[in-house]
Amino acid sequence: MSKDVMGVQEVSPGYEFVAGNPTVPVGYKQTEVGVIPEDWEIFPFGEHFSIYAGGDAPKHSLSSTQSDRHPYPVFANAIQGKGLYGFTAETRSKPDSVTVTARGYLGHAEYRSEPFFPIVRLLVLEPKGTLDSKYTSYAINDRVQFSIESTGVPQLTAPQVARYAVAAPPDVKEQKTIATALSDVDALLEELDRLIAKKRDIKQAAMQQLLTGETRLPGFEGEWEVKTLREIARIQRGASPRPIDSPIWFDDNSLIGWVRISDVTNSGMFLEKTSQKLSNLGVQHSRPVPAGSLIMSICATVGRPIVTKVDVCIHDGFVVFDSLDANQLFVFYFLKWIEPKWSQHGQTGSQMNLNTGLINGTEIKLPPMDEQRAIAECLFDMDTEIQALEQRRSKTAELKQGMMQELLTGRTRLV
Repeated sequence: MSKDVMGVQEVSPGYEFVAGNPTVPVGYKQTEVGVIPEDWEIFPFGEHFSIYAGGDAPKHSLSSTQSDRHPYPVFANAIQGKGLYGFTAETRSKPDSVTVTARGYLGHAEYRSEPFFPIVRLLVLEPKGTLDSKYTSYAINDRVQFSIESTGVPQLTAPQVARYAVAAPPDVKEQKTIATALSDVDALLEELDRLIAKKRDIKQAAMQQLLTGETRLPGFEGEWEVKTLREIARIQRGASPRPIDSPIWFDDNSLIGWVRISDVTNSGMFLEKTSQKLSNLGVQHSRPVPAGSLIMSICATVGRPIVTKVDVCIHDGFVVFDSLDANQLFVFYFLKWIEPKWSQHGQTGSQMNLNTGLINGTEIKLPPMDEQRAIAECLFDMDTEIQALEQRRSKTAELKQGMMQELLTGRTRLV
């Protein structure tokens, strides 16, 4: 049967299976790389690519910026920024090639559309057959699991990669169509990444201006007060039952969460759940914090504020801001704004930590309450917009993963 999905003609396999093999649908075949359509072929890398390792960086003509004198990108064995190392006047590899990381994060493929210079620990696959390079880069990342054969530092070599293969339709046009569909989704993801980064920069600038009074929101005037955090809140440190690894302190059926640093770092502005919960006895030996409280980490990841949405207890790696005489979200954003500065004052031992005296003495500039509220709402609206973009990006990434599963196995054909 067929149906139109997002403008793409999807051809789904029937429910009949090959006689004697209930795992292979009619029209498909079992191969060394899995079940694929009968008209697809297996393409060994060694037959369709010239494979070689990168060379030493051309330091005599290396630049950090691209120019007429240094037009060619230099790629290294990394996936951040797609491995861009710099730019050079020399070129070593042809456009329409694939690079594969050979050390560290092994086996990550990137399609290279322009001439470039690869440096050591990066493998290059230059096409010489009827297997599309961009299609191959997607197939490697989704369908190929390289085995590590070296006994020392894990690495891949050109002869190793040459022995692997991917399945693909024999028609190069269909390979390119698949690659283009996936590339379009990648372009959307990159655009969302740029937009999210831009919105974060705008919010950071707004925090700098609004939380210091450099810029006032329309309709507000009057003097700001400078107070210490001690003057606007009762700051209390958490407590930990000892020994902390005893099972008597914990109960998965409890309604009282036990806040760990990982719970905070994995959350946004609000803490809605915790990975552990305390027993009644555990609660008695910790510091209870009701839902709707502002807490902050003071150990390891120092200065990370968060507002609790559930009843919890905090250990001595956190403080709670009780009896706040200020708008809670305004104080939250102030703490978020100064979070990077805490590490300059934290005490170092086995890990970074803050003392409550330092926190109590920290100064905060406070406008009248209605202006605090307006500033907090403005910043919250920015956060809401960023969160919506992040959710859209996450859904788009999931869509891409699903498309790869369908298109690179032939379960869905683009016709």
